[in-house]
Amino acid sequence: MKETTAAGGARQRSVEVVVPVYNEAHVLVDSISRLHAYLEDSFPFPFRITVADNASTDATWQVATDLTYQLPHVHAVHLEQKGRGRALKAVWSQSEADVVAYMDVDLSTGLEGFLPLVAPLLSGHSDVAIGSRLHRHAAVVRGPKREFISRCYNILLKLGLAARFTDAQCGFKAVRTPVFKAMAPHIEDNAWFFDTELLVLAERNKLRIHEVPVDWTDDPDSRVDVVRTARDDLKGMWRIAKRTLQGKARIDVPRRENRSYVVGQSPTAPTPQEKVLTGAGAR
Repeated sequence: MKETTAAGGARQRSVEVVVPVYNEAHVLVDSISRLHAYLEDSFPFPFRITVADNASTDATWQVATDLTYQLPHVHAVHLEQKGRGRALKAVWSQSEADVVAYMDVDLSTGLEGFLPLVAPLLSGHSDVAIGSRLHRHAAVVRGPKREFISRCYNILLKLGLAARFTDAQCGFKAVRTPVFKAMAPHIEDNAWFFDTELLVLAERNKLRIHEVPVDWTDDPDSRVDVVRTARDDLKGMWRIAKRTLQGKARIDVPRRENRSYVVGQSPTAPTPQEKVLTGAGAR
């Protein structure tokens, strides 16, 4: 992402939004086009959208590549292995933006919540930000089974790991880039537990987590294996608990610097050839 400056010479702060995808060719054009249009029209900071293809077996990679030619702030990265956490690590660890974020490709979370999500990180007020479907001011539409599982999981986190955040798995999160780069080597999970591990490590290291109540509508096409994900999450909780007891949860992370930020237009878009990359370490 190219650095931009305002008229007075102050550097504008920027955000990179990652959308991890696996076999999502059928929805990718609509979702990324909507996200791009919203950010261009309503988001007052320089931004980049990166589609992270997790070893899709359908036409997802071709569609993502085509989008990089059609939309000026869209990039694409291809990874040879699956895993949401793996995709986020690959892109976030190489990002040049001040804040890195991600959202699910179905855009279940209302985009109006994106600026409230990242603004406290851009200003230096907070380190991590999460959308919460369990916040008392959230507006959520989903079935009773998914609601029950989500609430039970977060209760387990509170009881087992003394977690204070309200919603670990909402696909709508952001973190200050220097903070994530310091934490990345200590996050072991490459799949769905990645979110929880990130948040628990942030709390263990006294980082400030900002929560945003979101409008959220369940995606009926979701292909998440709830049983397997729950089993993996329980294993991850046990692993973190042991690491904490062994005193291995402390990380040297950059501290916040409260600062004013500059609002401005998005930076000049790179050429399409600069926007398409492959490989686990690509960006």
